Amino acid sequence: MSQSIRKSAVASTGKDREMELSMRVRCVALFAALVFANLPAAAFAQTPCPGIHVKILNIRNSTGTVDCALFDSPVGFPIEFLHSATNIMVIKIRNTQARCDFENIPPGTYALAVIHDENMNGKLDTNWLGVPTEGYGFSNDATALLGAPSFSAASFHYDGGNLDLTISLHY
Repeated sequence: MSQSIRKSAVASTGKDREMELSMRVRCVALFAALVFANLPAAAFAQTPCPGIHVKILNIRNSTGTVDCALFDSPVGFPIEFLHSATNIMVIKIRNTQARCDFENIPPGTYALAVIHDENMNGKLDTNWLGVPTEGYGFSNDATALLGAPSFSAASFHYDGGNLDLTISLHY
């Protein structure tokens, strides 16, 4: 009888070791899965698509949209952006932040005009004197004394790669 007890004790010890090893493997696999699940997505992200990436600063509230207009010539810059801009993006504002990403843009000379269209009527509203009542900004932080800046003042060269710009809005 003592011999059968020893055999079953030896057999159960082997099974216990197998179960313990199996549990260790499962714990390591679970730990690895949790570590990878909690890594930021940026760690696995590829480089951004080539393009002009514009971060908009100084948005006073989250009402309305931010409209970004990319021009490749002085024609219509910046007033006639709906008719003359090469590319237009209308972005919903989230937590007073917005970003416009223009991708697949050929190399060249461009200028940007950005407005905070608070009432979403598709234009920069002004008072009776013509002074803007909504936020606006231009590439190169271009300004003009009376009226909008020129295309040349706001223009920049784009080589076809990644270009990160910031535009501060003025109210």
